[in-house]
Amino acid sequence: MAKIYQLGIEATLAVIGGKWKPLLLCHLGNGPQRPGQLHRKVEGITQKMLTQQLRELEADGIISRKVYAQVPPKVEYSLTEQGKSLGHVLVAMSEWGETTIAQKRANGELIELKNPDYSGYLNY
Repeated sequence: MAKIYQLGIEATLAVIGGKWKPLLLCHLGNGPQRPGQLHRKVEGITQKMLTQQLRELEADGIISRKVYAQVPPKVEYSLTEQGKSLGHVLVAMSEWGETTIAQKRANGELIELKNPDYSGYLNY
């Protein structure tokens, strides 16, 4: 049975939606990363969730996985050309989020942005 989307954004969110995928994509924008590096950089993600998210991004053609034939085994993940094409989308989403956070702060809401650095998206 064919997948049916109401709007194109639904297909986009099916690939990059969720809490972890945008963070992983930001870090991968800075170059190939090993799973351990990503695990240290993405605060709060479990090893199981990291593996699951990386597998999904790989299955969707957004990242590629390279296995080096050495002992101990070495694996690196990097963005594909399709993954790099998401850069402008992710920058726009980050900027929108920062503007929204600033508005909420101006309205007296206690809200924190731990890391406003989305430069990984700019490296696409």
